[in-house]
Amino acid sequence: MEQNNPTNFGLIGVAGYIAIRHIKAIKETGNELLACLDPFDSVGFIDSYFPNADFFKEFERFDRHLDKLRHQDQKIDYVSICSPNYLHDSHIRFALKQGAHAICEKPLVLNPWNLDGLKEVEKETGKKINNILQLRLHPSIIALKEKIDNGPKDKVYDVDLAYLTSRGNWYHYSWKGDVNKSGGISTNIGVHFYDMLTWIFGDVKESIVHEHGTHRAAGFLQLEKARVRWVLSVDENDLPKEVKAKGQRTYRSITVEGEEIEFSQGFTDLHTLSYREILKGNGFGLEAARKSIEVVYSIRNSQPVGLKGDYHPLCK
Repeated sequence: MEQNNPTNFGLIGVAGYIAIRHIKAIKETGNELLACLDPFDSVGFIDSYFPNADFFKEFERFDRHLDKLRHQDQKIDYVSICSPNYLHDSHIRFALKQGAHAICEKPLVLNPWNLDGLKEVEKETGKKINNILQLRLHPSIIALKEKIDNGPKDKVYDVDLAYLTSRGNWYHYSWKGDVNKSGGISTNIGVHFYDMLTWIFGDVKESIVHEHGTHRAAGFLQLEKARVRWVLSVDENDLPKEVKAKGQRTYRSITVEGEEIEFSQGFTDLHTLSYREILKGNGFGLEAARKSIEVVYSIRNSQPVGLKGDYHPLCK
């Protein structure tokens, strides 16, 4: 338990796969989940954390309940948003207009101009939007940033990024498989990697997309301080043979100048660390999210050139 006076939370999208990390973070920072919302009711895991939290399947009833809490001096201080990507913008607006700060999963929004609209809502309400960019809190990534910041100023590094995470048939039938709802594979599973890369290596000078399908996307980014070959996939057939032989279904790899950056461990605790920083006023806001949103928007709207030029070796 961390806080003497618990902060009150609401949560939207509680049946989603990422929600449990938010609920654990609320619990581990000593705070209270008062109400949550999801059209799906497979949410029994809440009992292990907040059995007294009110649960709603209809948005209208959730909205009315938060109003009621406000009039009973149990105002919601933060709304955590774990809903499908295309609903983030609307749910952030709802949170701020309820008088709460927002904590939103990545991608914050699907289009760069949505950030400008949200900036206006922040001004109108005086409330803050916080984005979960947990890789920025990972010790290995922080160490890499320090190494690059302290290295030669004019050096341009060769970087390879691969994130292959097998998904079953359900993935393509869910909202995640609908590019209009998820933003496609580069947005849905890649956005925090682009955030990490631009945070460490600077702005994008050039972006080439080699392929962008429902199962796999790959391309090349010229950043201020790096040449990045990247590949993302949800197809288990793309996994390296040695990974499949071990029965593993996920492969993450970042190499800088041929040297592997080990960051596979420690992912699950980063949401709690994110919440601690947000509650101290150190969250990542709208502008922190902007570069990665611009990158994924550009990738999504580019014409793939095919496997030519400098593409990731796993594309072969």
